[in-house]
Amino acid sequence: MAKLSAGLLVHRGSGAALEVLLVHPGGPFWARKDDGAWSIPKGEYAGDDDPLEAARREFGEELGAPPPSGPALDLGEVRQAGGKQVVAWAVPGDLDAAVISSNTFELEWPPKSGRVQAFPEVDRAAWFPVAEARVKLLAGQHPFLDRLVTALDAG
Repeated sequence: MAKLSAGLLVHRGSGAALEVLLVHPGGPFWARKDDGAWSIPKGEYAGDDDPLEAARREFGEELGAPPPSGPALDLGEVRQAGGKQVVAWAVPGDLDAAVISSNTFELEWPPKSGRVQAFPEVDRAAWFPVAEARVKLLAGQHPFLDRLVTALDAG
């Protein structure tokens, strides 16, 4: 069964000034990756969990701040290259991306060293204009950007 993940695509501004908040995964595997490595704040949930509540919970865990309380626009679901199903909502909001406090995970590093280290799940967050976000974001999440732009243009 595919892993389920839920996230929030937080946005601010409009038109050419539209920006989205993305997060960069922490840990040694992602340390030197940038373009195509960023993600919306998201995390896994169980099939019987409410996906929107899971998205809000994961936002808080990854950024150390409560999610924006604005209306949540359903952006649907995508299947990433690894098979993970991701559902997302767009939420207007603003926060200081330079001040985040992510939860951590443990990993044996270096491999086969017997040394377990803690790494932040997210090592940084940043606001990006949509064109730049397309370069930074994981390819499998690009449909969320397209759906956000379409919904805001129609509104």
